[in-house]
Amino acid sequence: MSRIEKLLYPARVAVWRTKNSLGRGASAWPMTVEVSHHVDASERDPEGFYHYHYEYKIYKFTDGVMTLLARAYSDEPRRAALVAWNEGINNRLLRKRDLRHPLFLGAIAYLERAGKSKLDWLDRNSRSYLTIVDRGE
Repeated sequence: MSRIEKLLYPARVAVWRTKNSLGRGASAWPMTVEVSHHVDASERDPEGFYHYHYEYKIYKFTDGVMTLLARAYSDEPRRAALVAWNEGINNRLLRKRDLRHPLFLGAIAYLERAGKSKLDWLDRNSRSYLTIVDRGE
């Protein structure tokens, strides 16, 4: 993406939000999704058991400028958490206003279609997971 396109990105988001909130037929936000499976586990003990063992999927939602990261643990198949933004080398946790970003809304819709009915987001102010209730309205 060119420097000019990156400079125009905030305006593009604002126009989309305005059209969407006014019900004026905002087009679908361009988004690609990458899903990867991960296992984080300790070495097996002499009896063959793990001290800890986590399996989860990482979802990367991107529109070419921003990337939104979500995580879903396999032992909670209906739950997922949106955890951070990534823009190039810059990472940051989410803010309440991010719940209205078109990429965030697209990610929510994708996760709901994937069967994730319990969705949370990691708030950068409180550093805690908050339930997504009203999708930023």
